[in-house]
Parts: sequence; C-alpha cells; structure tokens
Amino acid sequence: MTEQAKDQQAKQSLKPMAGVKILDLATMLAGPFVSTILGEFGADVIKVELPGSASSSRQHGTMTGTGSSMVWLSEQRNKKCITLDLRTPKGKELAKRLIKDMDIVVENFMPGTLERWGLGYDVLKEINPDLILVRVTAYGQTGPYIDRPGFARIAHAFAGLSYLAGEPDGRPVMPGSTSLGDYITGVYGALGALLAYTARNRYGVGQYVDIGLYEGVFRMLDEMISAYAKNGFIRERLGADTTNHVPHSHYQTKDDQWIALACTDNKMWQRMCKAMGREDLLAPDRYEKMAQRIKGRDEVNGIVSDFCRSMNRDELLAHCFKLEVPIGPINNVADIHVDPHFLARKNFVEILAPGEGPVTVANVIPRLSETPGEIKWLGAKFGEHNMEIYRDQLGLSEAEIAELKQTGVI
Repeated sequence: MTEQAKDQQAKQSLKPMAGVKILDLATMLAGPFVSTILGEFGADVIKVELPGSASSSRQHGTMTGTGSSMVWLSEQRNKKCITLDLRTPKGKELAKRLIKDMDIVVENFMPGTLERWGLGYDVLKEINPDLILVRVTAYGQTGPYIDRPGFARIAHAFAGLSYLAGEPDGRPVMPGSTSLGDYITGVYGALGALLAYTARNRYGVGQYVDIGLYEGVFRMLDEMISAYAKNGFIRERLGADTTNHVPHSHYQTKDDQWIALACTDNKMWQRMCKAMGREDLLAPDRYEKMAQRIKGRDEVNGIVSDFCRSMNRDELLAHCFKLEVPIGPINNVADIHVDPHFLARKNFVEILAPGEGPVTVANVIPRLSETPGEIKWLGAKFGEHNMEIYRDQLGLSEAEIAELKQTGVI
C-alpha cells in the first residue's frame, strides 16, 4: 500500500462525531433518528428502553425471525441498548449518573414528562451545564397544543402537506405511505444538535433544542405561506401537477409505465418541445412563457401526455436524455433494487445481523470524502449492553446489577 493510500485510509477511519456521547431516551422514530444520524458519523449512542417493555419500534414494520422489525434493525443502527426505568428513584439516579458524562440527550416524551420525573432541563443543566437536550414533540414545548399527541400522519396534515396531496376533486391523501414527517424531524433535530454542539464549543454554553413534528414539514412547503400572506392565494390539490410550473407532472407511456417530467423554466420547455418535434409551441402567442403554460395547463398536459403515450418508457427516456430533458422513471422498490445507479452509489447495503443473517438497509448519507460515516451494526438486542454500561462504565458490581434487574429498575 502506498503512503498516499495509507494516509487516505487513516483519514477515512476518523469520524466527525467521534468522542461525542449521546443518551437516546426517545421512542418510535423521529427522536431516535436524531441520534441515528449522529451515530453513523461516530457518536457513541446509548439507547434506553423500559425494562420488560421493549420499544414499540421493535414491533413497527416488517418483522424478522429474531423478534425485531426491519425498522428497528435499520433505524437503531450503531446504538448500544440498555434497559432503565426513569420513573423509579434508583432509575433516576442512574440516569443522572449517565447524563453527567453525556454531550447530548435526546427525548420525545410529552411536554412536562421529564419534569414530572424530576429530570427536566433545569435539573439536567445543574448536573451537566454543557449538556445539549434535544426535545422532539408533536407541537413543540410551547403553544396551546403542547398537550396534544401526534404522529407523522398528523404532522403532515397539520403542517399543510396532506391538504396538497391528491387529485383536485378527491380527498386529501397520505403523501407517500412513509413516516416522512418523522424522518424530516429527525434530520432537523440532528441539525439542531450539531448547531448547539458547535455553539457550545465556540461559546461555552449548553442549551436545549425544541422541535415540533409538524415544523420541519411546514418549513419545506416553499412559498406557500408567503403567497397567502401577500395575496390570499390558497394552494390547492393538483394531483401530480405543481402550482408554479407546467409541464411538471407524471405521464403514462405506451407500455403503461410512468415517468416524471420537470420543466421548471423556459429553457427546459424548449428542450421538451424539440424532443416532441413541436417547436411551434414556442411561438410568442402560444406557450413560449411559463405564465402562458400555466394558463393553458390542460392543453399543454394533453400535448405532453400524447407524446409520452407514443413511446415505450425506456425508448422515451433515452430519446429525452439525449436532449437533456429533465425526465426520469417512476420507480417502485423492485426497480430501485436493480437500478445500476443505486447500485453504483451503494445507496443500500447488506449488513450481517446476528441470528438474522444479511439485512439490506439504506446506506449512510451524506457522503464525506475524508471522514465518512459507517454502519457498524444494526439495531441491538433488548438490553444487550446492560453489563457494558452499568458494570464497565458506571462501575456497578454484578450483585448490584442483579438487584436492579430483580426490582425492575433495569
């Protein structure tokens, strides 16, 4: 191996979050996803579950032969799992001992829950002034709705996304059968933790991060609130279309497949017209400008639809790619599994899970050229790391640990 290769290998063994200690008290998906992201880049994450009552995310999704779900194996990657009942005096004491040595704590209980347990931010800050507490809830820590429960579906609806999803004359639909709001919140929570960690290193202050499940979804609805505030425009459901661009939709091909087309400006439309052999549509009195195309949405969509229906999908894609038309296939997961680009980019990988064998999971993003993230292991077994944390880290004797287990503290 050359010196350059050795140097590159040494760099790639470094992790941006190496040495950062995180206690993950959260349940289900949004909160835990915060620490999952940070754990992929080297943070040492301890995941806490209630003794005798494994996290509900272990049973959420497709079950495996080992009693855990695919969601658990994938989204709790790289975490050490312990059991601890924070509601008991002894459990609270152990939590405080752990938190004293933590950089970040993540929780997603209903507002006021940690406070009732005597573990509110004011208490934790006394124990560890540098602590960063990430608080993920349905509606945030303030406001009239803080006591309402919520999940991703509710967040999509409350934030305004579900209202936009569906056909114009139909009911609002789920924007994809995924917990999009949970993942968006997890990303924003991880960003908040990183910002707070940077601020702590720069200014010497610990703080808490407050995010409601709906807020990340709302933040991604581009100009919707601005347009309404300016002129009262309420964006409505447009099915596969979008408000500000035409043609910008999904179209069926001759072989009954579907493609996505995105002519977001006049230049892209010019390319599409050339691909269709319809450069007459670029005349000043036809559809040269976006405003004209928006006004003539139905006719423009009809022209594009007829063109797409004249070719099979792969033929249409190849034809449009040559002219740099922004077009792509609408993939299902089977398509993704064999797509050469997904494979070349290693967007999913097989990881060996003890007792389960190889499990395919989404890979780490984003890619860092010098200090990339990695998946060390998938979601651990219930209480798998109790001895490592309580005996080796906190220094408890095996007799003390046995008593804690017998009394239901761990």
